[in-house]
Amino acid sequence: MKKYIKIETGSYRGNDMSGRIFPIIKDYQKFTGGKEGGFVTVDCSEFDGFEGLDKARVNVPDIGSLTIVPEGQYISHRDELKKTDKIIAPREQEETDEEAIERIAARFSILDEMADAVATSKVRAMIVSGPPGIGKSYGVEKALEKQNMFQDIAGDKRKFEMVKGAMSAIGLYKKLYEHSAKGHVVCFDDCDAILYDDLALNLLKAALDTTPRRTLHWNTESRTLMAEGMPNHFEFSGGVIFITNIKFDNVKSKKLQDHLQALQSRCHYLDLTIDSMRDRMLRIKQICRAGMLEKYAMGAETEADLIQFIIDNKHRLREISLRMVLKIADLWKMAPEKYQLLAENTCMKPERDLQ
Repeated sequence: MKKYIKIETGSYRGNDMSGRIFPIIKDYQKFTGGKEGGFVTVDCSEFDGFEGLDKARVNVPDIGSLTIVPEGQYISHRDELKKTDKIIAPREQEETDEEAIERIAARFSILDEMADAVATSKVRAMIVSGPPGIGKSYGVEKALEKQNMFQDIAGDKRKFEMVKGAMSAIGLYKKLYEHSAKGHVVCFDDCDAILYDDLALNLLKAALDTTPRRTLHWNTESRTLMAEGMPNHFEFSGGVIFITNIKFDNVKSKKLQDHLQALQSRCHYLDLTIDSMRDRMLRIKQICRAGMLEKYAMGAETEADLIQFIIDNKHRLREISLRMVLKIADLWKMAPEKYQLLAENTCMKPERDLQ
């Protein structure tokens, strides 16, 4: 049976949550390491201001700051909050969807400009942070492909590589070596394991250093390097783009904070956090207008219907992201007449989970 909890005193990422009521996902847990207080995990999918997330950890002083309330009180609170938001947030009411799309597009155009700057060696490195599924990788890859158009036409090897997934320290060393020449760019996409590996972090910091010459060293014996004929040191003159879902400002570990601050001091840091559900939906509209669904050749009317279907069911979808749009477009390609039914069964939470 679903429980509902009132936050008597608490906060989420610096925002006061006192008086707010949420469905509870996980009961109160104390902070570890001797830190006072604790947190409760709540369902925030029906509220704006949580970066499009379905759940969030609300920090509270102690368990006495939480009160169990009936479902009816939650429903009244939720409905009243939605009315209040319309009163206290006039900007969202005054700003039209088209104006908001222009605002979001202008923000993401900075990503395109910075990626171009790294590809043309005007900027050495950039870190791009933001929630998953908003098009960080899409924007960077398009910009790098544009810069490598002539290599593609000539059939030459591209001067950039998108590296995704797990990455060891020796794997990082090899990739940086492969793209060490000026004009080359290596983009690490969702390789967050690097940030938790001291050796890999030190290599990354050396690659991003602001000194005129950046020399990377591998000072321990390595059969991998010997087998591939790679040197144990080299000069790195390429560019680096690091794409992550981690919001650096919210990292709690002091040790990791120090490492991340060292990285930020060596390169440009672009935070593409999108806080509201409305902005996430408009970002989807903006990217679709830019041609993300062109390969499906579904026609303008069908594309508009598909996007409207996503908007109408935003609170039921398992996630709000560009990946979800592509999943539903794939279902349309598979079965145009019943893609919505398929999406309801494969992309949405069961009705019972929403009650």
